[in-house]
Amino acid sequence: MNILITGANRGIGAALLTTAIGHGDKAIGTTRGVGHDTLLPLDVRDPASCAALAERLKDTPIDLLVCNAGVYLEKGMPADSLTDPQLWADTFATNVTGVYLTAMAFLPHLKRSSAPKLAIISSQMGSNTRANGQSYIYRASKSAALNLGRNLAVDLKPQGIPVGIYHPGWVRTDMGTNAADIGTDESARGLLERFDALSLETTGCFEMWNGDAMPL
Repeated sequence: MNILITGANRGIGAALLTTAIGHGDKAIGTTRGVGHDTLLPLDVRDPASCAALAERLKDTPIDLLVCNAGVYLEKGMPADSLTDPQLWADTFATNVTGVYLTAMAFLPHLKRSSAPKLAIISSQMGSNTRANGQSYIYRASKSAALNLGRNLAVDLKPQGIPVGIYHPGWVRTDMGTNAADIGTDESARGLLERFDALSLETTGCFEMWNGDAMPL
């Protein structure tokens, strides 16, 4: 299976890439930095960067596109101090617009696959039901990514492309901190199982890494 994973230079993305390769898949990751080995350069915020990588991979069918690249720029900031509009803009540029730009850039590659799938890494913090306060920008961006994914699921279903939206768990990464519940390898294994289970019958699902349904 040909897999493309954005934001695979660290954390969950890196674990997804390593685990997929270990399963025998032909997986490629991306990084906003300088590409090397199995990492290709991609800035999901930049349409030109998305187009450049799409052109580089133009003859490659993609069976699974994982939109994983994300930022949490307000981490540790008080909720009443998030008044810089650029902080909002930069977060949404990666966490929401970046998902859309990536999906659109590689839609032709997905259509070349006999069994294409699109997976979007959101978060339980994007759930409107689980609104626990604080982290307003990140929560809003992940809620928007969830909404985007569910709408993409509607529009891409007639084209035979299921879309799943996933909470990777509270994972021990720079973003999740060492106090988190699970490691990146466990999260990656669970997510890859969820991607395997994704179908047109379950398109638009919002699930945890372990298969539990997430409240919208």
